[in-house]
Amino acid sequence: MKIKHYIIAFFTALLCSQNASAQQKFNEVSYSPSETTFRLIAPSKPTLRLYDAGTGGKAYKKIKMEQSGENTWTTTVKGNLKGKFYTFDIGHGETPGVFAKAVGCNGIRGAVIDMKETDPTGWNSDHRVPTKSPSDLIIYELHHRDFSIDPSSGLVHKGKFLALTEQKAIDYLKKLGVNTVHILPSFDFASVDESKPNTPQYNWGYDPLNYNVPEGSYSYDANLPTRRIKEFKQMVQALHKAGIRVILDVVYNHTFDLKNSNFERTFPKAYYRYKADGTPSDGSGCGNETASEKTLMHDFMLESMKYWVKEYHIDGFRVDLMGVHDIQTMNDIRRELNAIDPGIFIYGEGWSAGTCAYPHDKLAMKAAISQMPGIAAFSDDIRDALRGPFSDDKKTGFVGGIEGLEESLKAGIAGMIAHPQVDYSKVNYSKKPYATEPTQMIAYVSCHDDLCLVDRLKASIPEAEYDENELIRLDELAQTAVLTSQGVPFILSGEEMLRDKKGVHNSFNSPDSINHLDWNNLKAYPQVFNYYSGLINLRKNHPAFRLGSADLVCKHLEFLPVQKCLVAFRLKGHAGGDKWNNIYVILNANPELRTVNIPKGKYTIVCANGEVKESGLGEMEGGEVTVDGQSALILHD
Repeated sequence: MKIKHYIIAFFTALLCSQNASAQQKFNEVSYSPSETTFRLIAPSKPTLRLYDAGTGGKAYKKIKMEQSGENTWTTTVKGNLKGKFYTFDIGHGETPGVFAKAVGCNGIRGAVIDMKETDPTGWNSDHRVPTKSPSDLIIYELHHRDFSIDPSSGLVHKGKFLALTEQKAIDYLKKLGVNTVHILPSFDFASVDESKPNTPQYNWGYDPLNYNVPEGSYSYDANLPTRRIKEFKQMVQALHKAGIRVILDVVYNHTFDLKNSNFERTFPKAYYRYKADGTPSDGSGCGNETASEKTLMHDFMLESMKYWVKEYHIDGFRVDLMGVHDIQTMNDIRRELNAIDPGIFIYGEGWSAGTCAYPHDKLAMKAAISQMPGIAAFSDDIRDALRGPFSDDKKTGFVGGIEGLEESLKAGIAGMIAHPQVDYSKVNYSKKPYATEPTQMIAYVSCHDDLCLVDRLKASIPEAEYDENELIRLDELAQTAVLTSQGVPFILSGEEMLRDKKGVHNSFNSPDSINHLDWNNLKAYPQVFNYYSGLINLRKNHPAFRLGSADLVCKHLEFLPVQKCLVAFRLKGHAGGDKWNNIYVILNANPELRTVNIPKGKYTIVCANGEVKESGLGEMEGGEVTVDGQSALILHD
């Protein structure tokens, strides 16, 4: 027994030592009023430069750092450096290091600050919103500028973090019913010039510069290092007070460029992958790819995500091009975040944008999700089954009346798990279940990338471009499948107000006229908002739609016989403890009426003809049930 205890104690101590070592590795600035210690992991002696300003001017002090360990360099500067700026230089150009926690304008120089001064009043009592199961989440993907920039928003803090602290924004999100906001990259990215805040500039932000500092263009003063940090925290705090979780979109798979990146300037070739001929690999499709399997990049990712969780109280992460990273690193991240809070949700894109210089079977692809417990992946299976293939905007899917996609839709409704009534040989992309649990699948039909749902429907279904009523019917039908699936539902902001992007496919740097939300649409299409809100609240109020367990899904989810362009299912036996006994969901993509047989009895209709009402829209008898064309019917007994 004693030996067992010694072994446990030894490995616990070893793990703690490794964690402490990783944290120390990236603790590049340790500030106190009396002195500041600088530390850098680099292959050769760095020069530390101190500046009075975040941009311009010459260094007022240069210090050669001293070696304090293998590839580790430190120096301590006496006196109070708060408000000063710094760079490191090993001969490849100045850099704020790889783990700057505060920077000046445009992230050129690191800043020495007292982090306690960035905490808004009451920050110590702010906590992540508790999560029993990821199946309880309804994710709303949002770009700060899109959401608030238009005059029609009525928001004061247009294009800023603080827009999400305004009562109007909070009330809107709560009325819609979403409980999780996924914010597009909000770390310091390279493509927007922060020195020109009054010049309209736009980018999604998938061009990382400094990973551990909020983006300055979303703050009111990018020159003041503490302000962007405080405003970001105020945003998180306001959302948490409203019971809304905050998911951070993280882009560790590549940097804005390779040669001038902080990684390369700090420790050349230690953070990136290279092909056999020595040239940079480009699995990201952005000119380079990082190497999560290498010690420095692996530890950097772990410490960065833990830092956002601890310092900013982040509730979860969406991992951009997760398929570029290795499986082991993703599992290590899951394990370390579990030690902080098992409710922190992790999901990502289960693919890469090109071929990676690493064995494919070791990458965190969608097909490998079963090897990554507690991590989810977007389901392109249900997305493309509903609206048509990613590769061709002109082709439609199930909602456009294309038959043969019913099995793909069924797989998505079940959460991409092994279900006895799903024939994976007929599923569009995944020929076997990729999820062990339904919470490992993100159900969606549109996101920031690619055409938004309205534009996709118009591009692929000619009638939808000219018939607004048909457009709305098809839009609502698609989202009904998403919001009644057993996966984790995800919608793009503005879909609930029938947003469009003027048909622009890749609007990453398109102007506000393309990307903005037009809040006037709420007045023009109130029925769309009401439908989305009704479905969301139906899901939140009924555990049958979010069972969260493969065993429960297989026990309670039963598919009815498939018809052409019609999928129907029953959630039976008070599924998940639901107060409703049997819930029937019928999705009819045919233009014409269809009939479906259900057991005789009295049923309450809660969704029909583009209207959702949990208390009931009326009653009907079982037997042959008629479903209107291009619509969903939901009823229960």
